[in-house]
Amino acid sequence: MSTEPNAENLSADHPHDERPTDLAPAGPGRRRSRRRGPSVVTAPEERPSRRSITLGVSFMATVLLLSGLAVLPAPYVVKSPGPTRDTLGQADGADLIQISGTETYPSTGELLLTTVGVGGGPGYPVNLVQVVQGWFDDTRAVFPVEEVFPTNITREELDAESAADMVSSQENATYAALSELGYDIPVTLVAAGTVEASQAPDHVQEGDVITSLNGAPVTSSQGLVDALSEIEPGTTVTLGLVRDGVPVEETFETVDPPEGGTGSRLGVLVDTTFDFPVDVDIQIEDIGGPSAGTMFALGIIDKLTPQDEANGEVIAGTGTMDTTGTVGPIGGIRQKLNGAVRDGASWFLAPAANCDEVVGHVPDGLRVVKVATLAEAYDAMVAIGAGEGDSLPTCSS
Repeated sequence: MSTEPNAENLSADHPHDERPTDLAPAGPGRRRSRRRGPSVVTAPEERPSRRSITLGVSFMATVLLLSGLAVLPAPYVVKSPGPTRDTLGQADGADLIQISGTETYPSTGELLLTTVGVGGGPGYPVNLVQVVQGWFDDTRAVFPVEEVFPTNITREELDAESAADMVSSQENATYAALSELGYDIPVTLVAAGTVEASQAPDHVQEGDVITSLNGAPVTSSQGLVDALSEIEPGTTVTLGLVRDGVPVEETFETVDPPEGGTGSRLGVLVDTTFDFPVDVDIQIEDIGGPSAGTMFALGIIDKLTPQDEANGEVIAGTGTMDTTGTVGPIGGIRQKLNGAVRDGASWFLAPAANCDEVVGHVPDGLRVVKVATLAEAYDAMVAIGAGEGDSLPTCSS
């Protein structure tokens, strides 16, 4: 150890040596002091510099700041591959699709509906760590929250809307599937309300049954929308109704369609009811939205036909389904592709309208087939089950 000036190094190897600790010469009246054993010399205390204190405080402040940011909500939405469900399989010990009133047939394949896990937005905020993970994970996507959710909407409102979309999706899928199989399905369109910014409140009452438009029978909500798409806003139309059991006709002008729509609208909120010849009950929880319609419809057809269409293959897919059998586009297609591969699918049925998002983002081991209608999706399922899937059209062909 270091010694002070004029002090002698004391060796611990000779603890019994007697050595002077004061080397000043003895003078009159002064005697040289002696003591036994080594002396202990203490190094001067070192105080931290102002710079080191500043660096330490800055480091701790940075740590605390980052820790706070890591748990504070971030204004982003992170989309990730969600769970899949086999529409030919079971959920909680019961068939996911339950059909009664007619004969059903077993299947050996799997038809996986795919979903997107969504973190962020009303009720389920994400933090900075989750956002950063999303930026560096190719299977995820990060968006500003305002690009995904409407402003000033609550989690309860979102959940209610999602649940309503799921119910509508199941009804449309059932209608489309049974229609594809040749069933005749009576449809009733009931006025559930009217839009104030239209002439409809003066002519249509809640509970009125819509039967015709300009003399042409109306047999589905999609048929009504299609007919109105050919009519300019502000055109006078005649709506056939049944009110309290009595046929009536009301004449009034149409209004502008929603943004992105074509033609015009009546300003009437319509509730569609179906009189299905067989009972179809779809058991699924914790999943909402309309994008499972195509896979629901394929599952219904597979169960109602003797042919084992999927024939042991694991086929995933997505797409909305309307009563005309049109496969509509959905969101989160890239996350759904990755979720399908994760859960063992080799094939994926994608809406043709989503193909621009698919090209260049297909995971290894997955072949994507583009479909635009329920009939095309069914033909693809049959071809895949028969080992002829390689001839099917893809998003890049």
